[in-house]
Amino acid sequence: MKTVFHQNVSDARWREFSLVEQMANIGSEVERALRGREKNNPAQSEAALYRGLELFDMTLEDPKNFGRLKEVARSRELFLDYFIGENIYRSTKEAWQKYFLDFAIAARR
Repeated sequence: MKTVFHQNVSDARWREFSLVEQMANIGSEVERALRGREKNNPAQSEAALYRGLELFDMTLEDPKNFGRLKEVARSRELFLDYFIGENIYRSTKEAWQKYFLDFAIAARR
């Protein structure tokens, strides 16, 4: 059984969003996870981590994103490495914020 954190967003609804919109929404969860970590609130950070992973997975399953799977999958891998791994890629909070800010700006246009 699949765990659903975004109960109000079905796969069909998620697929209506462009890839840029999907990535901007993932970025919102990444930002929440970063804030939870900054506030030393592991529960908040962990909840946002799982919601972000769910959105990453929904994005990877979206057929229209077939040509961009490598970037999305790599972002998911780095996200996991930063939050629960050993951060072997040396990601920073600022790098995550900049990466997803670009999607947020593009989605608003």
